[in-house]
Amino acid sequence: MEKFDVTVIGSGPGGYVAAIRCAQLGMKTAIIERYNTLGGTCLNVGCIPSKALLDSSEHYHNATHTFTEHGIDVKDVKVNLKQMIKRKGDVVKQTCDGINFLMKKNKITVFTGHGSFVNINTIEIAGADGKKTQIESAKTIIATGSKPASLPGIVIDKKRIITSTEALELTEVPKHLIIIGGGVIGLELGSVYARLGAKVSVVEFTSGIISTMDGALGKELQRSLKKLGFEFYLSHKVTGVTSKGKEVTVMADNAKGEKVEFKGDYCLVSVGRKPYTDNLGLDKAGVKLDNKGRIETDNHLQTNVAGIYAIGDVVKGAMLAHKAEEEGIFVAETMMGQKPHINYNLIPGVVYTWPEVAAVGFTEEQLKEQGKKYKVGNFPFKASGRARASMDTDGFVKVLADEETDEILGVHMIGPRAADMIAEAVVAMEYRASAEDISRMSHAHPTFTEAMKEACLDATGKRALHI
Repeated sequence: MEKFDVTVIGSGPGGYVAAIRCAQLGMKTAIIERYNTLGGTCLNVGCIPSKALLDSSEHYHNATHTFTEHGIDVKDVKVNLKQMIKRKGDVVKQTCDGINFLMKKNKITVFTGHGSFVNINTIEIAGADGKKTQIESAKTIIATGSKPASLPGIVIDKKRIITSTEALELTEVPKHLIIIGGGVIGLELGSVYARLGAKVSVVEFTSGIISTMDGALGKELQRSLKKLGFEFYLSHKVTGVTSKGKEVTVMADNAKGEKVEFKGDYCLVSVGRKPYTDNLGLDKAGVKLDNKGRIETDNHLQTNVAGIYAIGDVVKGAMLAHKAEEEGIFVAETMMGQKPHINYNLIPGVVYTWPEVAAVGFTEEQLKEQGKKYKVGNFPFKASGRARASMDTDGFVKVLADEETDEILGVHMIGPRAADMIAEAVVAMEYRASAEDISRMSHAHPTFTEAMKEACLDATGKRALHI
C-alpha cells in the first residue's frame, strides 16, 4: 500500500491548489479525481465553460446591436452554436490540460476513480473499470465540491428540464428558456441565450434577483437585463414542472397566491448548489456533517477527526472557486505549522453578466442591520468618459465607508469590467484603507477604474469631480 503525507479528494480549484501548495511545502502528495479530467465543476462544467460562452455570445450581440454605431457594417451575421460549443470545449480542454501539467511539475500522484475512506488513514479508490486501489495517508483534505440543487417534486430529465451542466451543451438556441432562480448561475446562462435570440423568463421566489448582494445591484442588473429581453417574475413560488414533447410547463404561485403557468421549450433549474458528500465513507472515518449536509470544521478547517480537513463547497461559506483556493492554501500552510489568514468578509463575489456585477465587504442592508453609522459614495458609469467611448454606460460604483473613521466597509459595483475592478477594493480593504486614501490615489485616465476614485470622493464630503 503506497503511503502519502497528504491526499486530496477532489481536483477542483480548491483541491488542485491545495495539492500544489502541499507539494511546494515538501509533502508527498496524492490527488483523487472520480472523472477522467482534472479541474472539477469549475473547469469542466462551471466557471470556465460558462465564461467562454458568455464571451462568444457577447461578440454576437455586439455584432448585431452596436457595431453599426461604431461604424462597422456587417451583413448576414448568424449564430453557429455548434462552433460556439466546440470552442468552449477547446477552452475547457486547454485549461484542464494545464492542471495535468501542474500535477506533473509538482510531482503529485494522480489517482482516477471514486475516493472513499476505509478508515481514518486508509482511502480506497474505485476505478470505472471496477478495479480498487487502497492508499495510506497521514492527512486528508476533502475537496469534493458541490452539485446542482433542485426543488421538491421537480424531476431533472436533462433534456428539457435541465441544470447548468446541460445548459452548456445545448444543440439549439431555445425559443423560450424559463429559468427557475434569479441567482448568479441562472442569470449568466440566461444572458448567453438571450443574446443569441432566446426569450428568457426568470421565475424567482424572493422579491429581487441576486438577493445575497447589495439591493441596489440587483435593481440595476434587472433594469439592464430587461433591455436584453429578460422577463422577471419575482415573489413567485414554483410548485412543479412538467415536460411533454418539446414543451415544458412551469407552475407557480404568485405574490397574491394565484396559480400561474409559464410555457417554454427548456427549463433551467438554477436554485443553488448542495455539497457533494455522497459515498465518501465519512462515517467510517467518523467525520461529522451539519444539518445542511456540509462537513463540520473548526477555525483551521479541520474536521472533528484530527488530520482530516475539508475545504470549498463542502464546508460553510460562499460557494466560490476562489474561496476554495484560499482555503486550500490555508490548510496546506496550517499543516506545516504556518499561521495563514483568511478574511471571509473580503472574498469578492462576481456575476459575469454584462454589465458585470462585483462586490466585497458589507452590503448597505447588513450595515443597517448592525446599526453601523456609514457614509455612501456613488458614481455612475454614464459620467465616465471611458464608458461612453465603449458604449458601456449602464451601472455605477457604490462605496460604503465608516461615518467616523472613513474606513471602507463595502464596495458594490455594476458596470464594464467590474469583475476585474473589484480587486482594487479588496486590496484597499485588506489594508483597511479609508475612502480618502483611494480618492487621493492617481487613477489612469481614461479608465473604468476612475469610477472607483470618484465614488470614494463622493463618500468623503461629496467631492466627486465629474458629476
